[in-house]
Amino acid sequence: MVIIVSMEKTDTFNSYRAYLFAIAYRMLGSVMDAEDMVQETYLRWLNTGGDDIASPKAYLAAIVTRLCIDHLRLARVRRETYVGEWLPEPLLLESFPTNEDMAALSDTLSVAFLLLLESLSPTERAVFLLREVFEYEYAEIADMVGKSEANCRQMAHRARQHLADGRPRFQSTPEEQQHIIQQFAQACVHGDMAGLLALLAEDVVEYSDGGGKVTATAIRPVKGADKVARFFLGLMKKLPDGLTARFAVANGHPAMISYVKGVPVNVVILDIADGRIRRIYIIVNPDKLQHIKRWEMGA
Repeated sequence: MVIIVSMEKTDTFNSYRAYLFAIAYRMLGSVMDAEDMVQETYLRWLNTGGDDIASPKAYLAAIVTRLCIDHLRLARVRRETYVGEWLPEPLLLESFPTNEDMAALSDTLSVAFLLLLESLSPTERAVFLLREVFEYEYAEIADMVGKSEANCRQMAHRARQHLADGRPRFQSTPEEQQHIIQQFAQACVHGDMAGLLALLAEDVVEYSDGGGKVTATAIRPVKGADKVARFFLGLMKKLPDGLTARFAVANGHPAMISYVKGVPVNVVILDIADGRIRRIYIIVNPDKLQHIKRWEMGA
C-alpha cells in the first residue's frame, strides 16, 4: 500500500499528537506502547480521505481508543503470566507541577490510579477515561467504542463506583512533596530508621516491578512502616558501585531515578498524601526504563 503524505494532514495530526498520547498512555500504562498506538493512528489518518471529517480531534481520538482497546485485550493476557507485581511505565515530568495542575495529574496519571484502572475491562476503561478525563459526551463515546449510549452510561457509572474508594482523600502541595522526597533520600543514605518512620504512613506499602527480567527488590509487596523502613535500609547496603541518582517527577509524583554508568536502573516513585508516604513504587524492569535514556538523550 502506497500512502501519499499530505503536509496539511500531517500538520493536523501533529497538532493532536500530545492529546492522543495522553489517551493512549492512560489506557495502556506504557509509554512505548502508547507511542506505537499514536504512530499507528497517524498511518491510518494518512490513509483516510479526510475532507468530510467534521472533527479531526474526535476522529483521531476514536482511532487511538479502538487501537488501545484491542492492544489492551492482548496485554491483559500477558499480564496474567507477568512475574511479580506489574506497574505502569513511569511517565517523567521535568519539574514539579503547579498547585493547579497537581490534582489533575494525581487523579489521572498516578500509579495508584492507573493500577485501579487495571480492574476494569478494556472497554470500561476507555468509556471511563473518555468521559471523566477527556469530557466527551456519551453519544460521542458510544460511536468511539461501538456500544450503545445507554450501555456507555452504565459502564461509566459502574467504573466511578468501583474506583471511588481508591482515590486519596488528602493532597500534598508540590513543595511538601519535594521536601518529603528529599528527607526520604537523606534518611535512607544516613541509615536513619527514626527519620524514615516519621515519613511513612503506618499502612504504607512498597511495590517492586522486575518483570522477571532482573531480580526485583521484592517479589511481593512489603507492608507496614517498620518493614518498609527496614527494607530500604537493607537496600542501601546492596547498592552497586558507581550508582548515581537524581530527583524527578513521574506520573505527577516525586521520584528518584538511579543510574549506573549513565544507564537508568530503577525509578522510585513516592505516593504522598496528608504529609506521609502512602505507597512506594520501584520499577526495575529494564524494558520499562528504555524510554528514559532515549528521552534524556533527546531522541
